[in-house]
Amino acid sequence: MTTTKAVSPVLSVENLTTSFLSEGQWKSVVRDISFTVNPGETVAVVGESGSGKSVTSLSVMQLLPRDTSRIGGRVLLNGKDLLQLPEAQMRKVRGNDIAMIFQEPMTSLNPLFTIGDQISEALLCHRNMSHEEAKAETIRLLDRVRIPSAASRFDEYPHRFSGGMRQRVMIAMALASRPKLLIADEPTTALDVTIQGQILDLIKTLQEEEGTSVLFITHDMGVVAEIADRTVVMFRGEAVESGDTADIFNHSKHPYTRALLSAVPMLGSMKPYDRPLRFPDLDPKTGLPGEPVVSADTVDHQSAPVLEVKNLSKRFDIHAGLMGRLQGRVHAIEDVSFALQPGETLSLVGESGCGKSTTARAVMRLIQPDEGVIRLDGQDISAMDHKELRQIRHKMQMIFQDPFASLNPRMRVGATIAEPYLEHKMGTKAQAEKIVADLLLRVGLTPDMAKRFPHEFSGGQRQRICIARALAMDPKVIVADESVSALDVSIKAQVINLMLELQANLKLAYLFISHDMAVVERVSHRVAVMYLGEIVEIGKRAEIFENPQHPYTKKLLSAVPIPDPERRHLRRMMQVDELKSPVRSPDYQPAPRQYQQLSEHHFVQLN
Repeated sequence: MTTTKAVSPVLSVENLTTSFLSEGQWKSVVRDISFTVNPGETVAVVGESGSGKSVTSLSVMQLLPRDTSRIGGRVLLNGKDLLQLPEAQMRKVRGNDIAMIFQEPMTSLNPLFTIGDQISEALLCHRNMSHEEAKAETIRLLDRVRIPSAASRFDEYPHRFSGGMRQRVMIAMALASRPKLLIADEPTTALDVTIQGQILDLIKTLQEEEGTSVLFITHDMGVVAEIADRTVVMFRGEAVESGDTADIFNHSKHPYTRALLSAVPMLGSMKPYDRPLRFPDLDPKTGLPGEPVVSADTVDHQSAPVLEVKNLSKRFDIHAGLMGRLQGRVHAIEDVSFALQPGETLSLVGESGCGKSTTARAVMRLIQPDEGVIRLDGQDISAMDHKELRQIRHKMQMIFQDPFASLNPRMRVGATIAEPYLEHKMGTKAQAEKIVADLLLRVGLTPDMAKRFPHEFSGGQRQRICIARALAMDPKVIVADESVSALDVSIKAQVINLMLELQANLKLAYLFISHDMAVVERVSHRVAVMYLGEIVEIGKRAEIFENPQHPYTKKLLSAVPIPDPERRHLRRMMQVDELKSPVRSPDYQPAPRQYQQLSEHHFVQLN
């Protein structure tokens, strides 16, 4: 008879409870959390903002302020209780036995030191190397995390690296001391979808090669499905469900877990439908998601477009030297053309720096385009002066990414919603109060909330207020610039449902700007893919997602994480490269682009 030796966990968290001192009282934000991470295993801790997942990781690392935080329970690393260690010993554990990767790499890297020096510092502190040995090992690590021309980039500063490459540097730094446990706290949230795919592949590959255990903190269920062996679901400071990732996805028991999964858009789920699809509501009795709601198709393709953009271009001059001479130009958008029908959603997609937001601001005339024509409701607004623009601007409104930055913290939300209505003299104060009450109800809030300030609302509620403010002007077009990307998954679903409902009722046209391809698939009638300031492919939603033709479109779609645990060991084998620079010499003139027409609405760039 043979016996199987039990595997001792690398990390064992037992009854972890973390409290913070607030107004003289200790308030618990993490309560009685328990889980283990075995050798070579990836465990995901998933939940929305405020669930306590990041506080859990900081408690494990003992990185919370000692005067205002209190941690109870046990955190065992290879049997040693980290909560009992004095700070001097804990410093030896951090970066040596446990390493951590944070969400925003630029805030984790010192801008005054080179990349090479910052990685070498970790080696000199923990591995007793000479400076020459540390440099050689640093170059080897940079090469391991697939940074092209690693040796030549040793002496470069962080600002010379893209976001994805900076995250690779952070991974190299974390692996420098060959830790037993790697804690990754939202390491891909701030990255574009293609870069996210590369980073996930990299973590999987390095884990297999090094045998490192990974504690992965995220709110993205697609990422959880692709990388985690086991999953812990957190809600309001408690672990409400845990188990094998496949079981969590296929046989979840807790209503919150089911709500999270139902709010995740799955790429390819739109194939049976020819129009946008609302997220399903949860049954209050069972907690299970109901049937998806197909939006009413409000697009009349025979009507005149409400917005026409033709040959739009915008370049930004770069001056340098003592005399401020023109050194080059950033070709932010180049020869962009599209039309938008009443009741239609056209999505602009692409990675950071591709020109999506510049296009939105140029269309809104928040920046002056260099070339091109913009027609709003048949009127050419591209050459209008400020006074003329003011008279027509109410027809086109914008919703920005960060709702808190869009609202005046000193104004009550009722006054904020009414302000543009009164500024444009569209009615009296009494009429404005009535419209504010009506709009708050329309966006799922209550009229009495008009007296509150922005800080008294959640992120999703603040975005609803921004939508109400845009609707106060009775617009025909709404430009939504990454308007749901900063929201948690369930709140994102609620806001998207609201936007689709408003579109159906009010015949609104949306120019929807996003890098989230799964959300774009769900809300769009047509999609335009942008790369280096140009539209490289445009067509109906099904044409772009089911029959992509341009190599860049195919690359974007292949990188989207899909919430299917069967894909956990998949490798995309994506080429590691950075987005090319849009900077050109002052005398550069782009070659005329040619497009192939594949159907009435489907066009793809040939050169």
